[in-house]
Order: sequence, then structure tokens, then C-alpha cells
Amino acid sequence: MTGARPPVNPHAIDTTPWYRQRWPWLLIAGPAIVVVAGVVTLWLAIRSDDGLVADDYYKQGLAINQVIGRAERARALGMAATVNIEADGRVRATLAAAGTAADAAPDAIALLFAHPTRAGGDLRVELLRAPDGSYAGRAVAPGPGRWRVILESATWRLPAADIEGFPAIVKLEAGAG
Repeated sequence: MTGARPPVNPHAIDTTPWYRQRWPWLLIAGPAIVVVAGVVTLWLAIRSDDGLVADDYYKQGLAINQVIGRAERARALGMAATVNIEADGRVRATLAAAGTAADAAPDAIALLFAHPTRAGGDLRVELLRAPDGSYAGRAVAPGPGRWRVILESATWRLPAADIEGFPAIVKLEAGAG
């Protein structure tokens, strides 16, 4: 018989090197994939810090009582506001209060653009009182997405409203929170 293969001896020693065998690579592939996935996960975790964990959570917890107190003060004053945010960043706020308390119309108020999940991207704009009684300032346009708009002074704070970006007209009312 020409061209016939010799019979395979089951007791013969395979002299093929280990790296030319299929089984060692199959056994190495599982742990290697896990190591690569772990490195990728570590890289993602370091690169995209979510900023949700606060180092001073106890102080922030205590500050909640102050925020609640300022919201109650706005409700007692009957505060309401209309905030007009232009596409170029100009901001004009008009306040209305049921009472005539001195803290109902301070010289300056703050407008906050708070991102719901990334505190590092929050923006605070100071609005100064204009001669006509409204408040004006300029904001740098925050990134795309949903933003919470909060208007506050040192003694009162209006409940937040959500916007989807500039331009926007936002109505804030103390009784709405």
C-alpha cells in the first residue's frame, strides 16, 4: 500500500512542543480574558469618576436643615420668580413677594444650574439687582442634558425646576415645592 499512513501508536510520546498544542492555550485564555477585563474596568473607573460620593456627607446632612429652613422662609414670604435665560447666556430674573420684608428683595441673588447626577458640573451665577428691580447676570451655557434651576438668596430658596438647556423661561414658586 503506497500512500497509506502508518497505524497510530497510542503509547507513543507526542514530541510537539506545548505551545503548539491546543489545550494549554484554551486553559490560559479564560484567566487572560478576566485580567484584560479587569484592567479595562479599572481604566473606566479611574477615567469616569461619577462624583456622587461626598467626603463630607455629615456636613451636607446638617446643611439640609438650613436648606429646608430657607425654603420655608420663601414660602412664608410668598416668593415667586420668573427666570429668562437667553441662548447667549444673559439671565434676567423677576421676583415677586406677597410681603414687603427686607430680605424679599436683596441686592444680589444666586442662580444655580445643578446637574442631577454630576455635582462637579454644577454652575453658580450671581445676579445683581438692576434699577428696574429685576436681577441680571450672565451664565456660561452648561453642557447638554437636563439641568435643575434653583434661585436663592442668603435667607430664602425657591424650589427647583428642570430645563433642557438654553434658552429657557423658568417659573419658580415657593408654594410649588
